[in-house]
Amino acid sequence: VQLQASGGGLVQPGGSLRLSCAASGRTFSGYGMGWFRQAPGKERTFLAAITWSGDATYYVDSVKGRFTISRDNAKNTVYLHLNSLKPEDTAVYYCAANSYGSGWYEISLYIYWGQGTLVTVSS
Repeated sequence: VQLQASGGGLVQPGGSLRLSCAASGRTFSGYGMGWFRQAPGKERTFLAAITWSGDATYYVDSVKGRFTISRDNAKNTVYLHLNSLKPEDTAVYYCAANSYGSGWYEISLYIYWGQGTLVTVSS
């Protein structure tokens, strides 16, 4: 599976963005998908995940209520809607595919990665 993330950019605090991750190659619908981010000088961390069917989602506590993950299997795309953005949300955001159907919070279980898209939250 090849993943291409897009949608990042510069946004003011309190603003919103929608990140997209387009997949090609193997059957996209067979994979759970996750979003991660990596701030400068910090480790890559889990944000959100969605099962292959879209019937369950998982979030890290710090983004619950602000970020929403969704997917459209017909378009081979997963989305991350970012709302109420804060300066501390500034990071490179990555999408990734999980073939295990579990371990959503575990970065090592994501086997395919996109290249990342930069989100900068600043006034």
